[in-house]
Amino acid sequence: MSNEVLENIKSRRSVRTYTEQQVSAGDLNLILEAAAYAPSGMNFQTWHFTAIQDAAVLTELNEKIKGAFAKSDDPHLQERGHSETYCCYYHAPTLVIVSNEPTRWWAPMDCACALQNIFLAAKSLGIGSCWINQLGQTCDDPDVRAFLTRLGIPENHCVYGCAALGYAPADAPIKEKKLAAGTVTVIR
Repeated sequence: MSNEVLENIKSRRSVRTYTEQQVSAGDLNLILEAAAYAPSGMNFQTWHFTAIQDAAVLTELNEKIKGAFAKSDDPHLQERGHSETYCCYYHAPTLVIVSNEPTRWWAPMDCACALQNIFLAAKSLGIGSCWINQLGQTCDDPDVRAFLTRLGIPENHCVYGCAALGYAPADAPIKEKKLAAGTVTVIR
């Protein structure tokens, strides 16, 4: 017996190469609606979703993140910060930033559920996606925080993750998913 939801879950993969084709407004609205339908602690829905489709804004955001990385004590992050080619969102035409109130202990879990809904909704619409962590690592940097505030992200929010969205090139390889052994225990 085939189950569309389960097949969607099993076939979703992270996409790290995108075409220039933009996600339509209609599809983006469906994806954001799916995010808003995710479970949230006590149904408070304290999250905020910020979708960016403006290439200049995405480029500026990437530069702010690289600036924060350049100040890091971590040599790997410093290297990314000084790289001319580094792009944290893989040049996807759309980026959805998922933020929440850090005073809510359930904020990270709520955002993770919303991001999973984003990924599965995107997959169901034929849109590729990838979880992006770099903004969560840098959202407290003063330059990054000021930029996020300019974008309308509430000042009392932290970023818990982002979703890069777009279309994979037709010739992009699809990796087979190999499940790790020993990760499930069933007690009956």
